[in-house]
Order: sequence, then C-alpha cells, then structure tokens
Amino acid sequence: MHEVLLVEDDEMIREATRLALESSGYAVRTAADGTTGLDLFRERRPDVAVLDIMLPGLNGVSLAGRIRAESRVPVLLISARNDPVDVVMGLEAGADDYVTKPFDGLVLAARVRCLLRRAAPTAPRAARLSFGDLDFCPVTLTAHRAGRPLALTTTELRLLQEFTASPGTVLTRDLLLERVWDYAWSGDTRVVDVHIRRLRAKIGRDRIETVRGFGYKLRP
Repeated sequence: MHEVLLVEDDEMIREATRLALESSGYAVRTAADGTTGLDLFRERRPDVAVLDIMLPGLNGVSLAGRIRAESRVPVLLISARNDPVDVVMGLEAGADDYVTKPFDGLVLAARVRCLLRRAAPTAPRAARLSFGDLDFCPVTLTAHRAGRPLALTTTELRLLQEFTASPGTVLTRDLLLERVWDYAWSGDTRVVDVHIRRLRAKIGRDRIETVRGFGYKLRP
C-alpha cells in the first residue's frame, strides 16, 4: 500500500481529503503545519507528498523545496490560489503537480496515481544515448553532462526519456502532458514550460529547442 503525506491546516479539508485518499486505497499520514510535515516526511519517507500552500510555520512552497532537496518523492501542491505566478512559483520550487481548490477527492486520488506511475521504474528501451556533451541511459535512468552526473527529478527524467526517444522530433505540450503527466491538462500547459526550463538549466539551454506554436524538440 502506498503512503501519502498530507499537510493541510484546514481541519475539514484535511479530513475530507484523507478520507478520499484512504477510500482509494492509500495509507495517509497527516500534519497541520509545514514544520510538522517536514518532520513527518523525514520520519516516514512517504511515496507522495500532498501539500497545501498556505501553511503555518513553513509554507507549502518552502516545504516542497525542502523535500525536493532531499529526495525525488513526487510532490503535489493544493491551493485556492490559481494565479499563474503562484502556479509557476510552486512548480519552480520542485513540485510535480498543482491542483486548485475546491477539488474532487476522486480527481485528487487520480492525480496521485499518475504521480506514482511516473515515479515507478520503466522498462529499458535502448543502450546509452549521446547528444553532444549530454549522455542518457534509459536502462539505468542516469544522465551525464560533460562526464558529470546530473541530479534530475522524476519528472525531468521522464521528459528526457521522451526527448531522447525521438531526437529532432517536435513534441507538443499536449503530447508531453499525456505521456509524462498521464493526463490531458487542457488549456493550461504552464507545468510543461516550467519543467522544460528546469531541465534546460541542467542539460544545457540550447539542447532543447522551442518550436514556436508547436512545442519542443531535442537537438540531435
């Protein structure tokens, strides 16, 4: 049974979300503030962390950053704020997904399942691949640049898998959402752009090219 860490200061929302996740088959550990949430994360090492943004003590964005600095555990942020700045800030901090309130418990559970699928090991597709100073091995899921290992998150690894499987091919944002995030996020592709920007910073900004009006492609 997968374990979910839920950090939410609103008791009613926390309990409703806990029940929804447990009814979907997850074991849920809860905390009402960011500091306790961080302690619980370090103690339990859950499979997924679901964090409210507006938390006392340590807010959700800061907590997501702390978790990302220590592990690759998928992080999902929940918030009543849907301003693009808030979404981008949360994703830049290291979150893998962002859900706005109010949300349906079943939908949230489905998003958690998507995060777990993405974090699960995938079957090898090829031997080591090289693109300039970038090397990627789909078997070991490791990447090196100029001989130095790269610390990539699960989402970044999934993106790199897609690009290296089709070098020179334009991949649309909708296609990346479907393949990497396992769902269609119609009308809002900011999550793709943010993660592409983070991946570029690690593998080289010129390695992934923007094809205006279409999407992105990896330069062979």
